[in-house]
Amino acid sequence: MPQTVCSGIMFTTPSGFSPHLACAEPEEEEEEAPQEAPEPGAGLADGPPISSASLDTLIQNLVPTADYYPEKAYVFTFLLSARLFISPPELLARVCELCIKQQQLDQSPLDTAKVRRFGPKILQLLTEWTETFPSDFRDEKMVGHLKDIIHRIAPCDEAYWKTLNQLLQKLSQRLAQMSQGEESIVKVSLNASSISDKLVAFKTKPPPIQKDMLSICNDPYTLAQQLTHVELEHLSHIGPEEFVQAFVQKDPLDGTQPCFGDQKKKTSNLEAYVRWFNRLCYLVATEICMPAKKKQRAQVIEFFIDVARECFNIGNFNSLMAIISGMNMSPVSRLKKTWGKAKTAKFFILEHQMDPTGNFYNYRTALRGAAHRSQTANSNRERIVIPFFSLLIKDIYFLNEGCANRLPNGHVNFEKFVELARQVGEFMTWKQVECPFEEDRAILHYLHTAPIFSEDGLYLASYESESPENQVEKDRWKALRSNVLGKT
Repeated sequence: MPQTVCSGIMFTTPSGFSPHLACAEPEEEEEEAPQEAPEPGAGLADGPPISSASLDTLIQNLVPTADYYPEKAYVFTFLLSARLFISPPELLARVCELCIKQQQLDQSPLDTAKVRRFGPKILQLLTEWTETFPSDFRDEKMVGHLKDIIHRIAPCDEAYWKTLNQLLQKLSQRLAQMSQGEESIVKVSLNASSISDKLVAFKTKPPPIQKDMLSICNDPYTLAQQLTHVELEHLSHIGPEEFVQAFVQKDPLDGTQPCFGDQKKKTSNLEAYVRWFNRLCYLVATEICMPAKKKQRAQVIEFFIDVARECFNIGNFNSLMAIISGMNMSPVSRLKKTWGKAKTAKFFILEHQMDPTGNFYNYRTALRGAAHRSQTANSNRERIVIPFFSLLIKDIYFLNEGCANRLPNGHVNFEKFVELARQVGEFMTWKQVECPFEEDRAILHYLHTAPIFSEDGLYLASYESESPENQVEKDRWKALRSNVLGKT
């Protein structure tokens, strides 16, 4: 069914995270004495992975030195999760302060040999940060900190000036692309919001006045390819930080202030993607309910079953679930005579694949298979993995709800954020695939702009197609005809 994001109501069973994490009621741990000036990389370079630590220790582990650089997985995990405790500008300021202190960058003359060993590592950290979380650098303070630290090391090697310019140029291009993409999504969303329940009146006026999907595209594989275009376009704009910001809230064990109290949570791309899923659900239902003749409705059902099957074969599970959800909406499922004319064996197979039983066990098995195929693929066609997005959000929601951000001793529950980074990181890999299919602008335009029925419009079209079966439906039909069409 159509989904909403960031709502606990849509979720029923926790899933997708390790039962071994320190969760809502963690075992009591002995209070640790305050740590003073931990060594860079403490708990990372040697010994087991960090399961919990103070925020200061985690920040120290992020800071490179002449002889140390944190593992890439640690950099991603901490930059992703740290924003729950400290804003990105404040974090970068802390990192720069530690670098200046440890490398004595505020003294003159600089130790050129030492700085030349340190320089490539701080540049690597800044590069990873700008490439993975470019939206952080929309804040001018972030760019200011970045320029300041590079200006301090540049006198020791002129190549650092070139690196700074290249880094800023790439960052500027990426931010411009993001802005254009977000503007495009807003424009598409405005066009896609067109709801025209008056089209129900056309059902009794042959020939059809309103275009339908089969007149635009009658090949299931082609439509599945174009749906994949839309999905990958939406995915490309979603930043990893949106998954954290979607569920940010005040942690009762956290004495600090929330980092997003003074700004709107930046989850617009994530929310736009959920709106696309809902639109596709309603578009499928509208296309099925619109035709006046039962035979035509059955043909549309069979067509979308084939489209859903092609989406499954491609690895586009989000469009697959949207199509199945649209076909299972009550105004569609009640059309018993129409369904009786359609060949539905393939539909029940697809429903089985997406069955929620066992916490979507069948789907998760298919997703693992697609992920494995992606890892060993030789072409972009085989690399496509588009997960059922609302279930991914649900998994992250329950990971966030079920596990505290901080342990009773005040330490950050880093093991939780390692699991969060694993789930988000996997998604980030999938979203980087370039769509290998050629665009069909006519089909894409229709997908984004074709008018759709509201829920009332769907019910009215359904009743106009197959008469109400009981008094409740008859009363609703009469009310809908009066409200929507102005008829009695």
